[in-house]
Amino acid sequence: MYGLIGKLKAIPGQRDALAQILLDGAAGMPGCLSYVVASDPTDGDAMWITEVWASQELHQASLTLPAVQQAIAQGRPLIAGFGERFETVPIGGHGLRLSPHPVSRLEEM
Repeated sequence: MYGLIGKLKAIPGQRDALAQILLDGAAGMPGCLSYVVASDPTDGDAMWITEVWASQELHQASLTLPAVQQAIAQGRPLIAGFGERFETVPIGGHGLRLSPHPVSRLEEM
């Protein structure tokens, strides 16, 4: 699996509008196991996006989907900047659609 956690800063007062654009554009992405947009409680214009994908290749492929391209075009004017960005290797968790024994993946690492 492939994971991303990133901070996104909206222009002042536009965080909710930007979050809605991101959420609308995320529907139906093949290989996306989890896509969460969360407001940053310490910054009224920032949000965190947490993604889990079946593979890095499927994440890259998602960037070419029409709905994602539309969300990027709509959201770009509302983005003030980007913060931290972390790539991860998810090993399991509540809510992920995983094989019955995700812990065994730890042994493969």
